[in-house]
Amino acid sequence: MRREERALAAVPVARHGSGNAHEIALARKESPHRGRTLLGLGKALMAEMPHTLARLRDGTLSEYRAQILVKETACLSREHRMFVDEELCADRAALMGLGNRALNAKVRRLAVEIDPSAVVERSRRAEADRHASVRPAPDTMGYLTFLMPIPQAVAAYAAVRAAALAARAAGDSRSLGQLMCDLALARLTGLPDTGSPEQAPAVPVTLNLTMAASALAGGHAPATLTASGIGEEVLPAEIARLLASRAISTGVGAWFRRLHVAPLGGLVAMSARQRFFPPVMAEFLSIRGAGICSTPYCNAPIRHYDHIRSFADGGSTDVINGQGLCEACNYAKQVNRWRQRVTSDPGDRHEVETITLTGHRYISRVPEPPGWREPRFRETHPGFYALTS
Repeated sequence: MRREERALAAVPVARHGSGNAHEIALARKESPHRGRTLLGLGKALMAEMPHTLARLRDGTLSEYRAQILVKETACLSREHRMFVDEELCADRAALMGLGNRALNAKVRRLAVEIDPSAVVERSRRAEADRHASVRPAPDTMGYLTFLMPIPQAVAAYAAVRAAALAARAAGDSRSLGQLMCDLALARLTGLPDTGSPEQAPAVPVTLNLTMAASALAGGHAPATLTASGIGEEVLPAEIARLLASRAISTGVGAWFRRLHVAPLGGLVAMSARQRFFPPVMAEFLSIRGAGICSTPYCNAPIRHYDHIRSFADGGSTDVINGQGLCEACNYAKQVNRWRQRVTSDPGDRHEVETITLTGHRYISRVPEPPGWREPRFRETHPGFYALTS
């Protein structure tokens, strides 16, 4: 239906399907990435894998296991894919007792037997998908991941391990894991290795540590930590104070900014009249949204700063009309002409309503600021309530 609408509107063919996955993701209450995966799954099941669809309908296959079948046959031609579908899923008894790993291996073996050249070509193309990513881990840690061909991955790991073993043999007191991590950091950043077993080397990078003033002075309200490319990590106040003091004591530098919280939980800031969000305002939007895209159910980091009511329609460039979005969600909003409006009062926590072309409405609300709790009301006398602290 969306493709037909865009064809009639003379939208370029390449953009006929733009944003459909985002609309599916909203309806499913899942991330846009998951929406794209589900859209691809649905297309494959409807057009090329009827037996897998039948097994999904009768409960023999879960959605995840159906996805294994679709993923492992994606490199095959339509005819070969339909053959695998019939071979594995025409008889539901053939799937009984197969675990996910066994099912994956069985599908892959069939694909290699039918068309080994297609599997080889898929492996060759996979090299183009190499990339690096970072995501938070518990206790103020993080995962730095490099996806690369296995020969290069093994070579990189072996080089760092060999250097760590040599340092251990020379008397370094750090564990092998600590050494490998610290040496990899030194090689990637060019910073000197400090040699401390208790503390990782200091690095020049901007982290946003947001905490209540009472917590900074010794209170117990939790803080949040965000950085470019990753979402928020909740920290105990003691660890937040330790990070702040360590930044000062190591000479890396620390800057303090005040964020004012209204009684109903909204972060208060001054507005501007620029077309583009200035750096300080963009940083505020990122802190307010905990570094995560404002689209409901999307967990991607903020990449774009967007006008909720577009600038062309008279929308102002201020923190009330601003939001942080990932790149894909910003483009999806523009292509699909979704309507958005702010539904919160200026002093409340920022809330945005998104209305899709089908008329469905979705609400996104920024996380509560550190140290703030939802207000409670008590009945002072019949029919009258007062706000309690």
